[in-house]
Amino acid sequence: MVATLIRLTGDFDLAEDAVQEAAIVALQQWGVSGVPDNPGAWLTTVARRKALDRIRRESSRTARESAAVRLLDEPAGPGEQVAKRPDELRLLFTCCHPALNSDARIALTLRTLCGLTTAEIARVLLAPEPTVGQRISRAKKKILTARIPYRVPVDHELPERLPAVLNVLYLVFTAGHHAADGTLDSRFGLADDAIRIARLASVSFPDEPEVWGLLALMLATHARRGGRVDGSGDVVLLADQDRTRWDHEAIAESSRLVEVNLRKRRVGPFQIQAAIASLHGLAPTFPSTDWPQIAELYGFLERLQPTPVVRINRAVAVTFADGPQAGLDLLDALGDDDVAEVQDWHLYWSTRADFHRRLGEHDDATDAYRRALSCPTNESDRRFLERRLREL
Repeated sequence: MVATLIRLTGDFDLAEDAVQEAAIVALQQWGVSGVPDNPGAWLTTVARRKALDRIRRESSRTARESAAVRLLDEPAGPGEQVAKRPDELRLLFTCCHPALNSDARIALTLRTLCGLTTAEIARVLLAPEPTVGQRISRAKKKILTARIPYRVPVDHELPERLPAVLNVLYLVFTAGHHAADGTLDSRFGLADDAIRIARLASVSFPDEPEVWGLLALMLATHARRGGRVDGSGDVVLLADQDRTRWDHEAIAESSRLVEVNLRKRRVGPFQIQAAIASLHGLAPTFPSTDWPQIAELYGFLERLQPTPVVRINRAVAVTFADGPQAGLDLLDALGDDDVAEVQDWHLYWSTRADFHRRLGEHDDATDAYRRALSCPTNESDRRFLERRLREL
């Protein structure tokens, strides 16, 4: 609905406000009159009317009047859909316009397309909440003042625009797959949304291997959601997960996509990560996981993306292939700038803690777990870290 209202009004804030006002009306009326047969259409129609009323009240410029005309001309009625699928892709590409910097693109997409709060976005981006709020506000203003078009780009614009779109979509998935607040699985619906939008993108760009790679990565990763937490929302480590609870159809689909697109010999980071995720999913047991191949793939990925996050994930794979000391050596080789980048990321410290724990270095492990607990994290991860600390 937000995507559709932005297309009609050209105003991010107006669209969000109108949808929120429609939700309030629904809360007031549906308890009395009952839920309509098509709740989405009902909400969309009311949101359009709210936006049009606001424009009529505040209209003092041609742009406002034009927006009102667009609203009036747009077909509407009882059968109106919640949102037209192309609008979601238009919104995604608008948020990821090259005129906006990388941080602004990510923050605006998470806020507008996915409905995350500023606090949740701050945790995803490892950034202060006021900074994220400023990024979102400035990005919205720039889209208005620079008259950035609300559309999917033409073919010759794709090489510049598509990588940013895919990166943002991956972060949306990450925010859902591993929630910043509540229990780890509290935002799985957001991951489902990311997969749905990735499917739309794959249909729109069938010849782009990285689009398919991203979809394959999401499918194989999210396929394990059924085993990642127990009934209390507590973390279940990969080694202890019940693999019968995994979605093996999604894993098989991911594996097929990886195989088909790697043959195109245009290998990118998402295809490599998808191959890693598929290897995890295809292993019938944890001990049978092909850790040497996974470690090798992470080494290839690190050459393409030399980031501390990739290094940390590579270190985990190396640990299971060559032992915890080998993984710890990789972490110790991180540069000062890289370490500074992950200082407030609990998974960096919990990874170090686990390596020390497995080496029998309990004092170092205890210190690292305490550092992890000082970082922002969700309830599931916090309970897991506290349990590990008690065990030590």
